[in-house]
Amino acid sequence: MEDSKKLLDDFISYIVADKGLSKNTALAYKADILKFISFVEKKQMNLENFEHTDVTDFLWEIKTKGLKPRSICRITESLRQFYKFLNSEDLVKNNPTAYLASPKIPENLPDMLNFDEVTLLLNSVNAKDEMHIRNRAMLELLYATGLRVSELLNLKFSNINLKDCFLRVIGKGSKERLIPFGDKAKYFISIYLSKRKPSSGEENHIFISRLGKKLSRIEFWRQLKNIAKSAGISKNITPHTLRHSFASHLLDGGADIRFVQEMLGHTSITTTQIYTHLNKTQITQQHKKFHPRG
Repeated sequence: MEDSKKLLDDFISYIVADKGLSKNTALAYKADILKFISFVEKKQMNLENFEHTDVTDFLWEIKTKGLKPRSICRITESLRQFYKFLNSEDLVKNNPTAYLASPKIPENLPDMLNFDEVTLLLNSVNAKDEMHIRNRAMLELLYATGLRVSELLNLKFSNINLKDCFLRVIGKGSKERLIPFGDKAKYFISIYLSKRKPSSGEENHIFISRLGKKLSRIEFWRQLKNIAKSAGISKNITPHTLRHSFASHLLDGGADIRFVQEMLGHTSITTTQIYTHLNKTQITQQHKKFHPRG
């Protein structure tokens, strides 16, 4: 049988080129499977003669190291896809992951802001200079479109139609979607672009740092934390909080869930349904608080 590391490289090339998975997803798969290969080598075995019980031994070992159910579930899925690939290429005869049960993951509803908190957050940005105006434009756009932070930071001038108020976004799995935005976001983006200094790079990203470089996730996160603190919001706010708030507020307002699914770029509608669960939780909390027999 071929060297395990070579097989892993072939698998990563396959999921990127043929399945269109993102670079970050591919790196996560690779890290998971490297842990597994180390375990296989420690057992002095190979991928071909590994059995179901050997795989469960591996999963038990990583569980005892303190990995959370969500991480174990991801590793389990990585192994399933890896062995599925090995089977399809006739590199192994059996599939020891065929009957693996995924660990049950407790349902964690996403953090979100109510409408008043979103308004407070946005209005707390004192748009005096280019960087403050940039921050306001980015926050307005996040809340207006539900973009992932990576999608926001990767936006280029070719992705935005300011006149007709829509974005063309390349999301996970290289899938393209068109997302509209409103007048508020258009207003602040227009002001920012009128004051924006030229970019020092060739990629021409819309939102750039003081040095004219593409803005990093860490820098934007730091800016958001400072804005939330100045607004007096004690919730643990991340860029994803505005994405969650966007989805929940649309559904609260009566938007069709399939429209929200399309806007968010979810492949499956079950992913979008978590926001309907969120709304049900809020209703239950209100019932318990105010009903005489709650």
